[in-house]
Parts: sequence; C-alpha cells; structure tokens
Amino acid sequence: MKQAAKYSFLVAALLGISAAAVAQSPTPAYLTDSRNVIAKSGFGLCWRTAQWSPAMAVEECDPGLVKKEAPPAPKAAEPVKPAPAPAPAPAPKPAAMKVTLGADALYDFNKAVLRADGKAKLDELAAKMKDVKLEVIIAVGHADRFGSVKYNQKLSEKRAESVKAYLVSKGIEPNRIYTEGKGKSQPVTKADQCKGKKSKKVIDCLQPDRRVEIEVIGTK
Repeated sequence: MKQAAKYSFLVAALLGISAAAVAQSPTPAYLTDSRNVIAKSGFGLCWRTAQWSPAMAVEECDPGLVKKEAPPAPKAAEPVKPAPAPAPAPAPKPAAMKVTLGADALYDFNKAVLRADGKAKLDELAAKMKDVKLEVIIAVGHADRFGSVKYNQKLSEKRAESVKAYLVSKGIEPNRIYTEGKGKSQPVTKADQCKGKKSKKVIDCLQPDRRVEIEVIGTK
C-alpha cells in the first residue's frame, strides 16, 4: 500500500545466517548456502532474494503464504438408508489487495515520518481490511537513485516500518505485518528517463520510484 507494499522485501550481520537448513531451495526466491539449501538466520528466518514474490513462497519460510491442501475426509460407513447430504457451506473467497502509495503522499521528501495525509490513506486501507480475514500484510519500501545504496536501503526500511507501526496502532496484529526495504534496486522509471543531475525537475520525475507497496492477503 504506501510507497512501501502486502502482499529480500544488513540485518544478517547482526543476526548471523545459520548454516543449517532443512530443505533444498525450490526457487531462486531465497538465499542459499554453499550446499544449495535455504539459509536461515539465528532466529530461524529465511532470507529472501530480490526475485522473491508471494507466488514463489515456500512453506518452511512463509507458511502463511502457502495454501495448504485440506486432508482427505475419512470415508464414512455406507448407511442402509443414507440421508441426503446437506449442501456444503460456500468456501471463503480469497482476497488480495495490492496498493502502491507514492512516498510523497506519505512522507516529506527524503523523510520516513508519516504525514497527516499519509495517515489518512492508511486509515482508508485499514477500513477496507475490516471485511477481510487477514493472513498477512507485506509492506515494501523503495527509494529513488539519489544517495548511496546503504542510505537508500535504510530509508526504504524505515518507510516500511513506519507504515507497520501506524497499522499496528489501528489494531492490526504486529505478527501479521511483514516489512522490508528494497532501497533503490527496483526503480519504476526507465533508465532513459529522468536524466540529469539532482534538481527539482529530476526529483519530481523520479517520484514513482519513491514508493511503498502494501499487499494485503486474506479471505472474505
């Protein structure tokens, strides 16, 4: 949703990546060790790559994003006079919302503190989520090309975290919200656009890159 996004998305030096892993990496969506198995942090968390998307999630890393098949129902003994089976209850409809909010709508330029109108947009999102049985919210922050890789990575992470903090203040469980920052690694603008040195014109041109993508996954 905000220049961040529902539904990879630095800390490795602090947590330490565990050399132990439990399964072969099925996709290039997760970081692997020298044995080509999924690497994990000291807290058992998997590390996503820039190629990760919710559709590439694996159960051991993102169980909340992997749809599990219901176990087969046990066979009932055939009655002599079977009663008519009741009509099955309708299955819940899967619901997914993905909203991209420009960072300028949420924050002042080069900032990660939510503005009043940014909070209003998050209020709208929180209201829509009342009709959804929430599974997970994924908020991903992005930045434009100005500034170092390290600086923009931190800025994008702070923006995603500010979105999470505000949604938690609105009653959403913290463990339902996943945040990450992509820095300036995934611009929306093309390489031949917004050419030139830093100026108001170029900054305005790069506005689509300063964003927060918020994906809400659940069922109605």
